[in-house]
Amino acid sequence: QVQLVESGGGLVQPGGSLRLSCVASGGIFVYVMGWYRQAPGKQRELVATITRSGGTNYAESVKGRFTISRDNAKNAVYLQMNSLQPEDTAVYYCNADVLSTVPKRDYWGQGTQVTVSS
Repeated sequence: QVQLVESGGGLVQPGGSLRLSCVASGGIFVYVMGWYRQAPGKQRELVATITRSGGTNYAESVKGRFTISRDNAKNAVYLQMNSLQPEDTAVYYCNADVLSTVPKRDYWGQGTQVTVSS
């Protein structure tokens, strides 16, 4: 059974930094991994994605502030978030395209809360 487990959320002041981590387990091969976020009253939106070879894609709102990276040996993806602003407050979800023994390929973590406030 594939599971994505996130960690690293919390409360931070504006201008501060946080690092999110997500580890995928139970699969055979992990393809694209990424981070999405959902603020109260808003739809879930893309933050960043990364391929196995390191190709990245970012939302315009986080370019230059957030950096996505991964460790293929650990099936892990990370999100370094710098210069955080109140509008970055949201639940952040890890997402992965995972090959396993079942047809399902798209998996989500449970979410981790990031709150940016003074």
